[in-house]
Amino acid sequence: MHYQAIKLNEEFSKLNDLWSPKLIGEMNDYQFKIVKIAGDFEWHVHEETDKLFFVLEGEMIIDFRDGQVKISKGEMYIVPKGVEIKPSAEKECHIMLMEPGSEVNTGVAALG
Repeated sequence: MHYQAIKLNEEFSKLNDLWSPKLIGEMNDYQFKIVKIAGDFEWHVHEETDKLFFVLEGEMIIDFRDGQVKISKGEMYIVPKGVEIKPSAEKECHIMLMEPGSEVNTGVAALG
């Protein structure tokens, strides 16, 4: 067996595109992904699973149809399954996502 820690800074340095998650590890049926975000993402919903957003650098906002949550460096938020969201960040933000391996990144896109 090969024992080596995952160096998040090194993994983030390999990312060039925004909103394009990179798989960095798996545990049971869950995947850990890192992603750089900036600007607005589309409205979407994950019908079958909760989704964890953990901010490692910067600050992001998750809009809901009836409110929003701001997540800063060192904070995390778990979006319950079936809740429509629109993630965004004013400046580049580095986040880690945790979700089942079967989950599609954008969930089910909403109709506006």
